Amino acid sequence: METQHRFGAGASGPVLANSLLFRTSDLDEARDRVSRVFCSHRLQVVGERRQIGAEMYYRKIRGIGVGRMRYGASVAIEPGRLESFALIQMPICGSEVIEHGGQTVNSTPDVASVLSPTLPLSMRHGVDTEKLFIRIDRDTLERHCRQHLGGDLRQPVEFRPQMSLTDPRSLSWVRLMNWLCDEVGHERADEDTILDSPLFSAQIEQMVIATLLLAQPHNYSARLEDEGPSVAPHFVKRVERLIDEKAHEPLTIGDLSEHAGVSTRSLFSGFRKYRNTTPMQYLKDVRLKRVRDELLKAAPDAATVTNIAMRWGFSHLGHFTVDYKRAFGESPSTTLHR
Repeated sequence: METQHRFGAGASGPVLANSLLFRTSDLDEARDRVSRVFCSHRLQVVGERRQIGAEMYYRKIRGIGVGRMRYGASVAIEPGRLESFALIQMPICGSEVIEHGGQTVNSTPDVASVLSPTLPLSMRHGVDTEKLFIRIDRDTLERHCRQHLGGDLRQPVEFRPQMSLTDPRSLSWVRLMNWLCDEVGHERADEDTILDSPLFSAQIEQMVIATLLLAQPHNYSARLEDEGPSVAPHFVKRVERLIDEKAHEPLTIGDLSEHAGVSTRSLFSGFRKYRNTTPMQYLKDVRLKRVRDELLKAAPDAATVTNIAMRWGFSHLGHFTVDYKRAFGESPSTTLHR
């Protein structure tokens, strides 16, 4: 069935095949290696198959991590509470039964589990189960949620533990996961990667957390969906000054809204009303201008358009060239060779 391959093999092979963290048939080693990524827990083999064949693939990107794992046997996992991170688990095949915060989730390739840091947790991982997972640092999750809300959190973020991956509301999350796995899957160990760029990795972190907060119900969903008051012009100017001063840093919409002291919705509303643009478009325009300034000063035999563009966060050169021509009426290479 199609759902069995939602996060299955792609053009570059099995999901995250280039990010092997460990492979072992020793239960104690598996518990220790998994604990390093997640937290201390009890791990016990149950059922007839006593020998495990555990493996984990993992790639950390700022405050999030994307991985794939299996145990090769039916195991019971007792972490208590995750405490320092949230965890989204999406079976590629097989199933898991998860008890979380007094609710039961029967997780399959159609149903993900969304585990909150502060709620009690136990899992029964099926014998033939293999899953994709996203780990999100609790501090990072709460910072992004706080930025979007424009205020402090009185309670920890707690998600509904079951996510239907066939629900229209979840399709953006599914597409994002496929894109992220594909991007990680094309990395090569002997090459520099765009995922290590502070500008690019900050946007990935922001995109993953914002998509989760909008796609999966939680105790702050209603507040995130409120339009809120329109932002005042001085908040717009404050964000413009921040961008002008720190356009070289990995700014996200959450960073901008937190600096302004308003929600992301209010910030977008203010930029639409008073500047006829968006905060991130304003940031892009400033970065394009900085690229142009560098190209005009650079010597053609000592600099390249690619290096300068990527230094300012433009990872897709085709899109960058189109945007540059639209902004300045000439190609970046023409500017460089003046």
